[in-house]
Amino acid sequence: MSNQSWLTLLQQYRAIAVIRAPEQSLGRHMAQAMADGGMSLIEITWNSESAPKLISQLRSELPNCMIGTGTILNLQQLQQAIDAGAQFLFSPHVDTALIEAAVAADVPIVPGALSPTEIVTAWQAGASAVKVFPIQAVGGASYIKALQGPLGQIPLIPTGGVTLANAQEFIIAGAIAVGLAGDLFPQQLVATGDWNAIAKRAKTLKQKLGGVINY
Repeated sequence: MSNQSWLTLLQQYRAIAVIRAPEQSLGRHMAQAMADGGMSLIEITWNSESAPKLISQLRSELPNCMIGTGTILNLQQLQQAIDAGAQFLFSPHVDTALIEAAVAADVPIVPGALSPTEIVTAWQAGASAVKVFPIQAVGGASYIKALQGPLGQIPLIPTGGVTLANAQEFIIAGAIAVGLAGDLFPQQLVATGDWNAIAKRAKTLKQKLGGVINY
């Protein structure tokens, strides 16, 4: 997939559901709930149980969604993820070897960065976008807004503290999209298997972000 196609998808959907599943069956239910709620970009973290099998399974079961993976730490994991069918890749850090390998495989990669130096380094190495993590620890949406002046040409995806309540603020501040994990999947709802309620949270998020314009 070309970078432009990936960026178009991010601008269209605005949010990525991040699933960290302690059990493969739970991961399937969580992903299905996101699809039912209208979210099409789903990340399965590599430290989920049986992540390669889950990714492969979801590629088959949710053909209208893009299934990617995150928490990729090294080249071996990156290759295993691609082999499993991951359609996009996230990492928590900037590693130029990982970025170059993903670019060579024509798979979008979004490395995690925090400082302006890290963000620019990732972008210049060929990143498809840059994950700004952990965003709440450094000021939330105000930090994204502050980066827009010097780095407005770099597509940023804040994660780490993004919620249904504040997601819109990040898009308005200039982020191309946001990544959400815990706030989409409240522990109580997961524990009781209330997938309809979780799907409603995804739908609410989609509605909040639909039509929001970057400023």
